[in-house]
Amino acid sequence: MSTSTKQTLPRNAALLAGLLERLEAGNHADAAQYRDVAHRLAEELKTLPRDAATDALLSASPAAATIYENLYYEQAGLCRTQLELATAAELAAREFIARASRPAASPT
Repeated sequence: MSTSTKQTLPRNAALLAGLLERLEAGNHADAAQYRDVAHRLAEELKTLPRDAATDALLSASPAAATIYENLYYEQAGLCRTQLELATAAELAAREFIARASRPAASPT
């Protein structure tokens, strides 16, 4: 990979992250557009090194941070989410699983 290509990767990711943020803000995108931008951003995020530039991008874009966490959840969990939010999400998931696991009440 050439040096110029390496330098454009963070820029591409930043542009895609900005576009995804605008789409999430309600700029009238259809589902296919949203999926395409999210997929392209995920592919860019996979190529980025874990460094200060990537951290800055993820801090500036909650949508990119969410995609990043989903990409690396198996290894790092909710590594970019505030502890309180991550804990609340885990507790809610456990409660939901517990409720779904219970047998349905029979009508009497």
